[in-house]
Amino acid sequence: MQNDGKVVPLNKGAPEQVPASSLVRIPVVLLQVRDKAAQQVKDALQTLFDNADDTLFEMADRAHNNAEQNSFFEAMRDLRLKRKSIERGFIDKFYEAFLRLGQYEVSEPEVDSPMTFDKLALVHNDDLEKIVAVDAMVSKVLSRDGFALSQLTTRLNTLIPQHLTDLSNPMGPTALCDFFLQSCRTLGVEIKVRLIIFKLFEKYVLTDADQLYDEANQLLITSGVLPDLKGAPARRVSDRAKASSRASQGADAVDAAAAAIASRQLDQDVHEVFAALQELLLYVRSVAPLPDPTTEAKPISSQDLLRLLSHLQQYVPAPEAHDEFNLRNQLEELLARVSMKSGKYRVVGVVDEDVINLIAMLFEFILDDRNLPDSLKALIGRLQIPMLKVAVIDKSFFSRGSHPARRLLNEIAYAALGWGGRDDYQRDTLYVRIEQIVQRLLNDFVDDPAIFSELLVDFLAFTGDERRRSELLEQRTRDAEEGRARAELARELVQHELNHRLLGKTLPEVVVRLLQEAWSKVLLLTCLKHGDQSAEWRAGLGAMDDLIWSVEPHEEPEARQRLLDLVPGLLKSLRDGLTSAAFDPFATGDFFNQLESLHVQAFQYLAPQQDDLGENPIKSASIAEMIAVVEEIVLIAPGEQPHSDQSVRLEDDDDAVLEVHKLRIGSWVEIQEDEEHKLRCKLAAIIEPAGRYVFVNRTGMKVLEKTRMGLAVEFRRGAVRLLDDALLFDRALEAVIGNLRRLKGGA
Repeated sequence: MQNDGKVVPLNKGAPEQVPASSLVRIPVVLLQVRDKAAQQVKDALQTLFDNADDTLFEMADRAHNNAEQNSFFEAMRDLRLKRKSIERGFIDKFYEAFLRLGQYEVSEPEVDSPMTFDKLALVHNDDLEKIVAVDAMVSKVLSRDGFALSQLTTRLNTLIPQHLTDLSNPMGPTALCDFFLQSCRTLGVEIKVRLIIFKLFEKYVLTDADQLYDEANQLLITSGVLPDLKGAPARRVSDRAKASSRASQGADAVDAAAAAIASRQLDQDVHEVFAALQELLLYVRSVAPLPDPTTEAKPISSQDLLRLLSHLQQYVPAPEAHDEFNLRNQLEELLARVSMKSGKYRVVGVVDEDVINLIAMLFEFILDDRNLPDSLKALIGRLQIPMLKVAVIDKSFFSRGSHPARRLLNEIAYAALGWGGRDDYQRDTLYVRIEQIVQRLLNDFVDDPAIFSELLVDFLAFTGDERRRSELLEQRTRDAEEGRARAELARELVQHELNHRLLGKTLPEVVVRLLQEAWSKVLLLTCLKHGDQSAEWRAGLGAMDDLIWSVEPHEEPEARQRLLDLVPGLLKSLRDGLTSAAFDPFATGDFFNQLESLHVQAFQYLAPQQDDLGENPIKSASIAEMIAVVEEIVLIAPGEQPHSDQSVRLEDDDDAVLEVHKLRIGSWVEIQEDEEHKLRCKLAAIIEPAGRYVFVNRTGMKVLEKTRMGLAVEFRRGAVRLLDDALLFDRALEAVIGNLRRLKGGA
């Protein structure tokens, strides 16, 4: 084509577009330096991610509120899921940077101007914090290992065609930090968590930058690259060991002191939180009348209370009969028997009574929570005694969000969020696993809370496996829906181009049918594969224009010559396009036979000889084969029905429409399908610009699709309810505290 040279590739500058000739410009020794450094950095990144979980868990343990704690737990999940892609992204960018070293520069490289305070004033706060953090990390490495880095840069400059500086060196701290920043862009975490991850990058990757530079320099020296350069005053292993030993001794002392302070602070915090709760619980304490005014009530010890609870624990009824079990009544009967046997009136101590009241109110909230399916409520309700025993043993259960028992309850509730009660629910793997946990606690938990940590680890492993499977299927669902959306957009574009050219025209029926049924598929595939700005797309439209022109009547003298020049190339383009779309070869052959006849008629019509009437007889004969395109062409995918517009339209500021806008990817909803059945599903994708909302079930399988307006109408009539995915125990505690404060205010 004449204008092929003017086509600008869309992916110009992408690493994979580097000419093959540039690869040979990279010396073998440079590839060895790259591979050795890449392995060192990869190992360091793996150490970083191995330690990130512990760090974030500790931060969650010290969180000041539920939202902050939840953000750390979410960050742990996000980091686990994306660590492989971050590692791979980092190494890919590292390799790409080395690949660019073998290319000649056409112009001087642009050097970023130093960041000034005026520029910083225009930067978003989060970005500013990242800039400051990265700048500090880079400065530390340059001040500590700058000499070794400069020598490495000097040696590399003797091997490559372009000029390298310490800032542009792929192994320099600036580049390494940039690779890590780019690789972490997919992390959906707050700036506070992001900064913690940056500090871990500094600790596990940049701290050993001197070894990275020393080994690279040594490899280049061995290969004869500037061996006479004065050696860098690198940190010796012995110096590193002594410094490490001194630092370790000092750190041990500091850690011991810090641990003691932290322990005292934790005890104080636990005491303060529970004391505040006791002050509120004052208004719900029961004052039971003594059987005999002369009798003195003697409180039982917490240890005796645990024994009584362990006894009751063995008689907790099955889930289906759990409504008949009243813990307070059962405990009072046991105390009455103990009192009769001992001859002394025994009661529960004030502190333990407060714990019992608080746990009872928490479980009242939990068992009334609309987010939990009824069948699982009964199962979770059987955990009341084990949770009560934990609270009696360890009051930090109420103040520490990362307490294993509390986390276990939260994780069970979160996993159950997408669980829909079915007739065969007892065969569901999640239900079975939760039932096993409940039964294990009822059978084995006496007074050692370590069992909760064991069960938590086991349950997290189970839900992690389930989540990975569901996310894989969910991603496939999302990819399929996005592919379908792209196909719909491409179909609409092809439909527009067909109507633009055909609507209102009278053309041979065979041509109209070919363009609508066959060439539309060629254009659709071209649009999906190459895009609507590509040369291939323009060529497909050009072939359609040429075909239409070739079968239209023309009076201009030069038309015959143009037709002679046009037909050979047109036939080749049509044949290649139909073949690429795997169009029926028999139908293709039939079409070309008819097209040949049409072109013969056109040549004869354009010939100077005419009959006595002054009219070409072929023109009259071909009129019967013509068709007028008067209706708009609508292209429909196989198996699909035409979309009908939503009959009900709501205003953009309608409350129901605003509710839809609040939905985020990952939101769980409950939809009333009919009078008896409810569907729980998660929003997996929002397909724009069509505004389609795609929902999946707990396994990641697509179960529902709604338009934005259709979903708003469902919200309007109350058929859709957004499920609260906040931590169950934390929501229950907040609700109980709110109720107690209202009681105190009304007292």
